[in-house]
Amino acid sequence: MVGYNPTIRENEAGRAVRVGSGELAYEAFVPAPLPPRLELSYDLLRALSEADRALGELSGLGRTLSNPDLLINPFIRKEAVLSSRIEGTQATLTDIYMFEARGIPRPTHEAVGDLREVMNYVAALRYGLDRIDELPMSARLIRELHERLMAGVRGQERSPGEFRTSQNWIGAPESLLADASYVPPPPAEMNETITEFERYVNREMDPHPPLIRLGLIHVQFEMIHPFIDGNGRIGRLLTSLLLVHWGLLPVPLLYLSAYLERERSAYYSHLNAVSDHGAWTDWLVFFLRGVAEQSRDATARAKRLQDLQTAWREAVTHARSSALLLRLVDHLFRSPVITVPAVRDLLGVTYPAAKANIEKLVQAGIVEPFDVASYGRRYWAPQVIRTIGE
Repeated sequence: MVGYNPTIRENEAGRAVRVGSGELAYEAFVPAPLPPRLELSYDLLRALSEADRALGELSGLGRTLSNPDLLINPFIRKEAVLSSRIEGTQATLTDIYMFEARGIPRPTHEAVGDLREVMNYVAALRYGLDRIDELPMSARLIRELHERLMAGVRGQERSPGEFRTSQNWIGAPESLLADASYVPPPPAEMNETITEFERYVNREMDPHPPLIRLGLIHVQFEMIHPFIDGNGRIGRLLTSLLLVHWGLLPVPLLYLSAYLERERSAYYSHLNAVSDHGAWTDWLVFFLRGVAEQSRDATARAKRLQDLQTAWREAVTHARSSALLLRLVDHLFRSPVITVPAVRDLLGVTYPAAKANIEKLVQAGIVEPFDVASYGRRYWAPQVIRTIGE
C-alpha cells in the first residue's frame, strides 16, 4: 500500500530505522508526529475551499432531513462495499441487500466471505458511531473497531482487536520481508507513534482546519499500520467517524471510498509519495478533491432519494392506501429488498396481509419480484439501488 524507497533516510513525514544486523537486517519507516510543516499553496487553499463548501451543503441537507435514517442505512452500506472492494472483495450493494433479506442460494465460500467482510464494516462503523459519544477517539476504541471488523472473516486468526507485537510489511501476496515495498515501524516504535497519533486526534487547539487534519490522520494511520491485517479499512472508517464526531456532518453521509476506489492508482501513489518524499501537500490536494467530489455526489443522490420517496408516497396516498403501506414505502429506503415474512414482522400484520401490501407496491411499479420461484421470494426496489449508486 504505502511505498518506501530505502535510499530515503529522512523527510517531513518521518525517518528510516535499521532493525537487526547482518543478512537479517532491514529498514523500517517511523512516521514523525503530526502535524508536519505544510506549504499552503494556491492549489491546496482552493481545494480546501471547494471541499468545505461541498461538505457544508451535504451537512446542511443532512440536518434538514426529517428522518435521516432513510439515508444513513444505504450510504453506510455503500461506503462499506467500496472500502472493502479496495481490499479485494467483489460484493456489490445489491448482493448485500439480497443477503440481508434471505441469504443467497448455493453461495461459494468466497462470496460468503466477501459479504461478511462488508457486513462487519457496517457493524464496526455503527458501533463506532454509538461508542464515540462515550469514549474519545483512542487506541482502545480503534482496537474495539478492529475486533468487530475482523470477527469471523479472512484474517480473523491475525489477532483481531490487538495491536501487532511483531513486524509486518506490505508487498505482493506471499512476499517476504526482504521483498517488501514498505515496512511500517517496529513494534516498540509503533507503540510510540500510536500514542502520538491518539494525542493529535484529540488535540483541541490545532492550527489546521478539520479537513486538513483528517487528511493528515488518514495517511499517518496507514504509515503506522498497527494491525496485522485490516489497516486500510480501519483507516477509512476512522475518517467517517471523525467527520461526525467533529461535527462536520450530522450523520455519515460521505462515502469517500467511492473516490479512493475509483482513483486507486493515484491513491496509492500519493500515499507512496508522502512516505518517500514527505509530499503532504500533494496528498492533501488529492484528498480534498475527493471530499468535494463525493460531497456533491452524495448531495445529489440524497435529493433524488427524497424526490423518489415523495413521489411514491403521493402515488400510494392517491390510491387511498393505508398508513401501513406508507410505512412500507419508507422502509424501502432503509432496505430496498423485502420478503413477505419481513414485511409481516415490520408491519405487525398477518402473512396474507403482508403479501397483499407487497402486491400493491408491485402494481404501483415500486417493487418487482427478484426471484423466479415463489417460495421465499424476494422483492426489490431497483430505483432505490440505482439512485444510491450500484
